[in-house]
Amino acid sequence: QVQLVESGGGLVQAGGSLRLSCAPSGRTFGSYAMAWFRQAPGTEREFVAGISRRGSSTYYADSVKGRFTISRDGAKNTVYLQMNSLEPEDTAVYYCAATPRPGVGTSRHEYDYWGQGTQVTVSS
Repeated sequence: QVQLVESGGGLVQAGGSLRLSCAPSGRTFGSYAMAWFRQAPGTEREFVAGISRRGSSTYYADSVKGRFTISRDGAKNTVYLQMNSLEPEDTAVYYCAATPRPGVGTSRHEYDYWGQGTQVTVSS
């Protein structure tokens, strides 16, 4: 069982930046591909960014390409989502997810473990 704990959400003005962190429990961090999803009220949970087990591959939703960066630090057992040039449309609850499956999936159904979510609100 893997427990994921997110942090770093908050309120920011449009054009600002935030960095989200996710720290999985246990010592098998390198065994999991990691991803961030988000869900705004009344919408489906959507893929934002993903990173492979060793960090060699990353994937992004078109809506965040060039603005968001996902990374992982094996020494700190932490995955990050750096969010720049934030827009009101980025407002959502952001979830960290992990899967032992190879590759990086973009569907929520490919992930086995989820954090509790952290709220990101971007004001205009």
